[in-house]
Amino acid sequence: MPQRIGVVGGGIVGLAVARELTRRHDGVEVVVFDKEDRLAPHQSGHNSGVVHAGIYYQPGSLKARLCTRGRGLLEDYVAEHRLPYRRCGKLVVAVEPEELGRFDALERTATANQVPGLTRVGPREMRDLEPYAAGLAALHSPATAITDYVAVAGSFAREITNAGGRILLSTKVTGIRHQHFGVEVATASRRYRVDRLVVCAGLQADRVCRLADGVDGPRIVPFRGEYLRVTPAKQHLVRGMVYPVPDPRYPFLGVHFTRRVTGELEVGPNAVLALRREGYRRAEVSLADLAAIATWPGSWRMARRHWRTGVREVRGSLSLTAYLEQARRYVPAITTADVARAGCGIRAQAVDRAGGLLDDFQIGQEDGITTVRNAPSPAATSSLAIAEFIVDRMTGAPAG
Repeated sequence: MPQRIGVVGGGIVGLAVARELTRRHDGVEVVVFDKEDRLAPHQSGHNSGVVHAGIYYQPGSLKARLCTRGRGLLEDYVAEHRLPYRRCGKLVVAVEPEELGRFDALERTATANQVPGLTRVGPREMRDLEPYAAGLAALHSPATAITDYVAVAGSFAREITNAGGRILLSTKVTGIRHQHFGVEVATASRRYRVDRLVVCAGLQADRVCRLADGVDGPRIVPFRGEYLRVTPAKQHLVRGMVYPVPDPRYPFLGVHFTRRVTGELEVGPNAVLALRREGYRRAEVSLADLAAIATWPGSWRMARRHWRTGVREVRGSLSLTAYLEQARRYVPAITTADVARAGCGIRAQAVDRAGGLLDDFQIGQEDGITTVRNAPSPAATSSLAIAEFIVDRMTGAPAG
């Protein structure tokens, strides 16, 4: 009887894992479960489309290693499958003297991660790259690119089904039990038997992982990221991407300018606590999601530690002027008259009991079940490398 492996999650990471399983193992039946009626509708379909080069991540961390590997794999993949991809480059800009210490540390991190083509530039060279950008110094990353992750996820899905795998949409997993034969996966309509299971549930990662192993934590605290769209008349003011120097205390990169593969220019995202895990409008509230936040000790500890930042983010969410105050430090010529509110996304931020914001990928494995408890950005960039890493661990191959 052929071996059957289940994957919970039809986002880009889950689909990359399922694709890797079909490529690596002849005769293995792969089944993907997803509660939505379409693929990649949440984090994979609501991000900025950036292909990260590895500037920010702690050297030696899983993020740093898999981002570097994943970027190369993704670049080759989109070229082979003729998917949208554009190397537009990125400037990470220091605008205030007090940022220069963090800027120097970021340069050391990026250098340790061997970011390709990375250069440090002053104001004159900066203007050659981005004529309308302001700042004291910048890191230029020419390898940073943009793509369409929904198109990439769709391509993964076609490969899975062409190889004989199944993708079950509108199929919510309600229970996971270890059995003598392997793992039983329960849905609303039936039960499935699989030999092994991989959980890549994104915004629902903590809940589905808890079904598998009974462990409560870290818990997902959702943050809504809101974007602004720059009017066509001002889109030429940014050629590629312009980012701030991030604060190492937070896993968020700060409001930035991003070019889309469509040619549009966007500003954002901010980071505001969401009242519903899959709520893309401010008015959307889930009592269950609020209860999950309120009953988690880490939520209150996080709030006490970072409340000032939270107030600033909420102010920017409510006021276009306040939002643009941050962005205009980098491109002063873009004003409130030049932007309109656009879409938003939800980040599945894992928070531990102590209130710590988990930054690195967290992937566990026990009793035939692999759990992905934390896979924030750059998970999309890293998806093919994450898939390699997971399948290597499942098969006992040495993980790079």
